[in-house]
Amino acid sequence: MVRFGPAGNGDLFYENGGKSTLQAPEWLAKLGLNAYEYQCGRGVAIKENTARKLGDAAQSYGIEMSLHAPYYISLASDDPIKRDNSLRYILASARAVSWMGGSRIVVHPGGLGGLSRKDALLLACDTLKRSQELLDDEELSDVRICPETMGKINQLGNLDEVLYMCELDERFLPCIDFGHLNSRSIGGVNSKESFDAVLDKIEQKLGKERASQMHIHFSKIEYTKAGEKRHLTFSDTEFGPEPAPLIETLVTRGWSPTIICESRGTQDVDASALKLLYESYKTSSDKH
Repeated sequence: MVRFGPAGNGDLFYENGGKSTLQAPEWLAKLGLNAYEYQCGRGVAIKENTARKLGDAAQSYGIEMSLHAPYYISLASDDPIKRDNSLRYILASARAVSWMGGSRIVVHPGGLGGLSRKDALLLACDTLKRSQELLDDEELSDVRICPETMGKINQLGNLDEVLYMCELDERFLPCIDFGHLNSRSIGGVNSKESFDAVLDKIEQKLGKERASQMHIHFSKIEYTKAGEKRHLTFSDTEFGPEPAPLIETLVTRGWSPTIICESRGTQDVDASALKLLYESYKTSSDKH
């Protein structure tokens, strides 16, 4: 099953009386959505009791939970203390998503730390392996770490680097952010051909089954020559990527990813648009 949902709460949630994230699963179900990514970008502050209540609500409304780990994780820092802190942030994220009944945490690889891309990647891989060992020791082996493709050119996390990280452990899943890929390629990932090329590479490196289950972030993003600048809404006509070619490609392949929309303030509305687009292509495909 392909799942669609937002990253955090959109403006419309609050405009319609939403006060607490505990109300989010009911709201998303009304929109026909079935996934939700809880945001811990600024730290894992949610208490166990609240997380479990959120998980119970999500389960009752058929919402699959995932969690975005803190932004300040730095897998390739040349400071051992910062890498050790990153291990703790990943562990805290895994615990929280487990309380919510979810099984995926999205992890930013971070900056290059003044290293070459090759050396930074090797250091990041070591940190990820230690992270997985820590989760195994804490009986959190069911939580899947999802390294994310990044939007700025000077960050670790291009497509090849993320796939290299995912090859470390068969439980790792890539979080492919198509807005980020489009930004760091200065508009180069915004067509059916380019989407196909990305998906082909993922399947080649990880196999069809794991590629089919990948985690996807999607939004239109403004970029400069340095890459990502800011997230936009689907109403923007200047910057991409456009969702239709990607959705068509996923339908053709029969893949079942979780697709999280990260539009700026309209993430729930735009996630609904993605789902409707998918259903339209699926109906057309089934007729043929």
